[in-house]
Amino acid sequence: MRAMEPLDDGYVERSGVKIHYEVFGTGEPTILLLPTWSIVPSRRWKMQVPYLARHHRVITFDGRGCGQSDRPTEPADYADHEFAADAVAILDAVGADAAVIIGASRGAGFGLRMAAAYPDRVLGAVFVAPKVPALADPLPSQQKVRWDDELDTNEGWDKFNRHYWLRDWPGFAEFFFGQAFPEPHSTKQREDCVRWALDDTDPQTIIAMHSAPYLGSAEVIRDLVRRVTCPTLVVHGSADRIVHVSGARRLAEELGCEFVVFEGSGHLPDAREPVRFNLLVRDFVARFATPPARQLRWSRAANRAPRALYLSSPIGLGHARRDLAVARELRALRPELEIDWLTQHPVTAMLDQHGERVHPACRWLANESAHIEDECTEHDLHVFQAYRRMDEILCANFGVLHDVLAGGQYDVVIGDEAWETDYFLHENPECKRTAFVWMTDFVGWLPMASGGAAEELLTADYNAEMIEQIARYPRIRDRSLFVGDPQDVVAEPFGPGLPGIRDWTTQHFDFVGYLSGVSSVPEADRAGVRAELGYRDDEQVCVVAVGGTGVGASLLGRVIEAYPAVHRALPHLRMVIVAGPRIDPRSLPAHPGLDVRAFVPDLWRHLAVCDIAVVQGGLTTTMELVANRRPFVYVPLRNHFEQQVHVRRRLERYHAGRYADYADLHPDALAELITQELARPVTSLPVTGGGEARAAALIAELL
Repeated sequence: MRAMEPLDDGYVERSGVKIHYEVFGTGEPTILLLPTWSIVPSRRWKMQVPYLARHHRVITFDGRGCGQSDRPTEPADYADHEFAADAVAILDAVGADAAVIIGASRGAGFGLRMAAAYPDRVLGAVFVAPKVPALADPLPSQQKVRWDDELDTNEGWDKFNRHYWLRDWPGFAEFFFGQAFPEPHSTKQREDCVRWALDDTDPQTIIAMHSAPYLGSAEVIRDLVRRVTCPTLVVHGSADRIVHVSGARRLAEELGCEFVVFEGSGHLPDAREPVRFNLLVRDFVARFATPPARQLRWSRAANRAPRALYLSSPIGLGHARRDLAVARELRALRPELEIDWLTQHPVTAMLDQHGERVHPACRWLANESAHIEDECTEHDLHVFQAYRRMDEILCANFGVLHDVLAGGQYDVVIGDEAWETDYFLHENPECKRTAFVWMTDFVGWLPMASGGAAEELLTADYNAEMIEQIARYPRIRDRSLFVGDPQDVVAEPFGPGLPGIRDWTTQHFDFVGYLSGVSSVPEADRAGVRAELGYRDDEQVCVVAVGGTGVGASLLGRVIEAYPAVHRALPHLRMVIVAGPRIDPRSLPAHPGLDVRAFVPDLWRHLAVCDIAVVQGGLTTTMELVANRRPFVYVPLRNHFEQQVHVRRRLERYHAGRYADYADLHPDALAELITQELARPVTSLPVTGGGEARAAALIAELL
């Protein structure tokens, strides 16, 4: 799922070649993100588009030979002046008189050609890792490249060979993008580019493009530079293995413009360091924008009420309930505290019901719940891979947070599993503006067996990156709060050669204990609450609930399918199906006697007094059932490492619940499970509450 969808898209056609473009946002000036080598499509700008398009109209297009654009076969069709002319034709098509252009690598050459040939159409130009061979020192690793020869070897840069490309294009893509991203922990960026190289173009096309006219001699480049009249900026990574940094430095000298070096970055700093790059571009483009009318009010710190910005994960409503509880306890300690919330639907709906102040910037957040639902198949969510594929959404949402913090005076940011905030603050520590509290109920990415050895390496790499971040910048997290006790943390290692998860977490977190946001219902009050909710004394009640996203629709369908068998085995059982906020009850099957409901705001009360529950494997819901000593069957999503391992281990520690595999949940089996659990006495360990107060006390110390 994309972080932002285009407002418009279309094609322009020049000399029989169709070029596909997309338009995002509406603000001025227009920004045109140029294509680069046609080995990747315009989607390579995915980390820039959402941030820049909140402020400007942004145009991207697939370069000829790639993506949804045509793939001509003649090298002449890929000359740099053709790409420049394509860009102008697209500006004409969307009605843009001029634009700030941004090009990377070969795309910087296209931008240079465009700025020189069409000066009235270019307001400003940013050249990223510019490929200007005539100005650059050769890289030692590439000095012996033999493009046309049949080689006996394909080691290293010997892969940059037309014959090898035709034999093993995937092998070249893997090698090339490994060189393009030399930075540690760049697995996702490499994977994206390799996938695009395989899906969006082919070796024959790139061979033709490699043979096309491109810039030319140093004197040709200097002539182009002399014809550039707009402001310019040159950006390059110091660790670039594709293009020597000397070329960028000399181009900046010829242009007489600012030269920004990203120390330690490789060939594509826009992809690997998107926050820093986006802010750099924002400041450059601001030169051409009309400043908005502003009315500012500043108060002395001594006069200001303390303010908190609360980031509540939208993936499941359990986070929202516990976050509201922490907020209540914070206000009890500091009545003058003002709290703004930055989150998404359906959490915003719950906050509105509780009279909380939702920040208007919430409307800019890319939808994480929708992405998770899009990733889910039938009761199967490979959540680690889904998280990895959410990278552009996470980057976009951090951009929203960055702008909110720049425009507001907050004393603390509280992030309940706000993964993007924690990650990008550690990657960009200069962006930290205030105290930051990190709160989570699990630590450590864990591989699923279906992911094989590759996923074992990936999860270990993600864990290692997190460990390195905390060691390098311990000041980013002013408080690290774990929702639970040390025994609730799994003991496995983070990966080969890495520390144990429990030992490391114990050293780096404060443990606040159980924290759900709702109160347990004492046994003596159960009858009254049941009556209030409309349940009779002579019926057994089974509540089926799957959380605040749509990923549980398959489980609801499976349980509803089993209802006739359950009813035959337990004729006095009343089954209540709770669809939740993101599942339309009308989309579910119906049976006579089955009670199907939409979103139930006080679901916790139903769970607290039911006779049995069937739920997914989320921590908040299952622990509410444990705290209320209710029997339940839980069916974790397949390949969901948190539900399958972290939550399941915690429930086993409490001797609570009955695990069921979705594959085994046929009607008679579910009827038998419910029958057995109703007959079995509840022997789970008691749950110690008060986590809300402990968490609030630790946060209040930062105010």
